Amino acid sequence: MLDLSLELVLILVAAAFAAGFVDAIAGGGGLITVPVLMLAGIPPTQALATNKVQGVFGAATAAISYARKGLVDPGQQLGAAAVAFAAGLSGALFVTSIPTQALYYFLPVLLIAIALFFAFKPGLNDIDRTRRMSPEMFTLSIIPAIAFYDGLVGPGTGAFLMLGFVMLAGYGVLKATAHTKLLNFASNLGGLVAFAAVAKPLWLLGGLMAVAQIAGALLGSRLAARIGSRVIKPLLVVTSSALALRLIWQLL
Repeated sequence: MLDLSLELVLILVAAAFAAGFVDAIAGGGGLITVPVLMLAGIPPTQALATNKVQGVFGAATAAISYARKGLVDPGQQLGAAAVAFAAGLSGALFVTSIPTQALYYFLPVLLIAIALFFAFKPGLNDIDRTRRMSPEMFTLSIIPAIAFYDGLVGPGTGAFLMLGFVMLAGYGVLKATAHTKLLNFASNLGGLVAFAAVAKPLWLLGGLMAVAQIAGALLGSRLAARIGSRVIKPLLVVTSSALALRLIWQLL
């Protein structure tokens, strides 16, 4: 681990707790942890790799918590999770060979559109609606595309998955949130496998942050399961908007 002071480590651990809480409800935890890791003096690629270390634990915790509440059956998602793992691994392997700068110009527009959709679209609640795409087609098209993006870039993956489940799979907001977590775990894990080979993640720091991620994810998923779309929608709007503004700031 880098020569980090105790105060800085505690700040990183606190950031991981907040990220786990936010990510379990609406996605976007990386919006909190990646900038803090880089502000701590960790090089960008190594910060992304370390973020994957702690992120997989938060996503796994949220997935387990939602499954225990009966909101998702992980057994039915194993095939989709395998696809997400392979796509996340592929995205991370291509991170140095695909020009990603163009994505950073497009992402703020897409994230703001997602925020506006969830803020103003009438009838978005926890009730399922008409399915517009078969589960098989969703698994073979939407999931690998978003998971590849997760390995390649990462920000906003949870929001993109949630939008896909709501708009195309016909899920209610809470059910959509629950179904994103195992897939986000799988794509994170795939990215971590690739990053571990080339980016030298800080395993000890990532492990410390993972403990806080688990605690935050437990709290966030339990709150979301109890309150549903009333807490998920506002937090999704806030995190998507904040991520868009941060990306715009970076570009400027």
